[in-house]
Amino acid sequence: MTSAPQDFVRVCALTDLDEDSPKRVEIDGVPVAVVRTEGEVFAINDICSHANVSLSEGEVEDCRIECWLHGSSFDLRTGKPSGLPATKPVPVYPVKTEGDEVFVSVTQES
Repeated sequence: MTSAPQDFVRVCALTDLDEDSPKRVEIDGVPVAVVRTEGEVFAINDICSHANVSLSEGEVEDCRIECWLHGSSFDLRTGKPSGLPATKPVPVYPVKTEGDEVFVSVTQES
């Protein structure tokens, strides 16, 4: 993964992201789910705040990612859970695209 200015790291090509299909990447030891949905790309911490499971294995719908284990879903824009059992948000990270390249910064949470 190549670094770009302002602590952004290249995580994949835009063409590597299927619509509504999360892709798990790791940036400096931080697991991140990168999601292309509704014409935008989002990056959210890949670990559910309720249980230590990967969110990138869940479903994406209406700009939310659902934890496959207990059904909590998190807003891809804010990281806030929609309901129980999760009560704590998960971090979301800034994303930028340059041409066909997708960059994420885990040093600053949005």
